[in-house]
Amino acid sequence: MARHAAAPDPRGGARKREDEKEPLRGVRGRATEATPGTLDRLIHERMRLGIVSALAANESLTFNELKGLLQTTDGNLSVHARKLEDAGYISCTKSFEGRMPKTAYALTVPGRKAFERYLDHMEALIRAARDA
Repeated sequence: MARHAAAPDPRGGARKREDEKEPLRGVRGRATEATPGTLDRLIHERMRLGIVSALAANESLTFNELKGLLQTTDGNLSVHARKLEDAGYISCTKSFEGRMPKTAYALTVPGRKAFERYLDHMEALIRAARDA
């Protein structure tokens, strides 16, 4: 891939080169897809990778189960789960058990596909590093 110099921005500063693509940002209810050759930055963040990995290994998990598995705070889990939910990678179901609220998360079909692409990409990076 040829590198081109960034064109100057008429407002000052440098503009991004046309060949520099940023990962797509999540839109509520829609899955994002990383451009070929890039990691899905949404999943790559440590806490979100933990959430997606745990949900890939389980049909669903409650908020408290995820919090315990990941050893994190309520606020931290909520923020990262919301980002995955907004991207369409996980679903959130709220219900009551008696009078106690219960929040359960599950990996969606687009979320599972994104996780599989992420794993394939990481495996390719590992193979390339070992072959080097």
